[in-house]
Amino acid sequence: MVKFVNAKLNLGLNIVRKRPDGYHDLQTIFYPVGKYNGTPVNPEPFCDILEITEAETTDFIFTGRKVDCPLEKNLVYKAWRIFKDNYPDMSDCRIHLEKHLPDGAGLGGGSADASAVLCTLNEMNGFPFSDAQLVDMALKLGADCPFFIYNRPCYAEGVGERLTPVGLDLSGWWCLLVKPDLYISTKEAFAGVTPCLPLFSLRETINLAPKEWQGRMVNDFEGSLFPNHEVLSDIKDRLLANGAEYASMSGSGSTVFGLFKDKESAMEASVDFREHYTALCLM
Repeated sequence: MVKFVNAKLNLGLNIVRKRPDGYHDLQTIFYPVGKYNGTPVNPEPFCDILEITEAETTDFIFTGRKVDCPLEKNLVYKAWRIFKDNYPDMSDCRIHLEKHLPDGAGLGGGSADASAVLCTLNEMNGFPFSDAQLVDMALKLGADCPFFIYNRPCYAEGVGERLTPVGLDLSGWWCLLVKPDLYISTKEAFAGVTPCLPLFSLRETINLAPKEWQGRMVNDFEGSLFPNHEVLSDIKDRLLANGAEYASMSGSGSTVFGLFKDKESAMEASVDFREHYTALCLM
């Protein structure tokens, strides 16, 4: 069974409070991106490719971008392990992940892979678990993982696990992703954030046209990270100068994205970035 694994964007990200357990409550809009990559309309390779087949013994194969961690810490392995623990009758299988999504990009690549493993194993074994049960498993793997069980636009609260589907539809819009050669740790991202309630409600803001989002929809990580990494603010400014209706950093970075009305505008803007950064146009 082969699955194409897409990424996500955070359309706005507000850090609203620090919890007694040391984690932070947030508010964000998760939006899937890259679902159509590899098709004639959007041929640039971006999605990860997950293939799971029955086998005599369980085996893991990783190709494409290097996944630099021991197997037992890899989210794909952890997802298989937690599914196996909850469904001991599962047969052995061969899991092959071809990695294209960049790590440390704020796009949820590792989380997407883990949730794709859970969903695929569930399908292969006759759907023994509901989506809600898969979400419970996914949350044990990471805060972004539950979103990828549903993989549709959602308003998220808590650490990202309390999800409410929203009717946001950006069909026809194109996204230009720009990623500098920069890794930002979660610890660094949260270190400079002062939690507070947002001035504007995300759930209300997404009902406006994207050109009205700028200034109302914000990513709170930008306030602390942009002064220390000027390349990020420079990319955002250049995206807007090149015609993006809305531009922001996704998650805790380091990808900055711009929304464009059509493919031609996004492709034209990408020329300004491709020499020095990873730049991809997606729908």
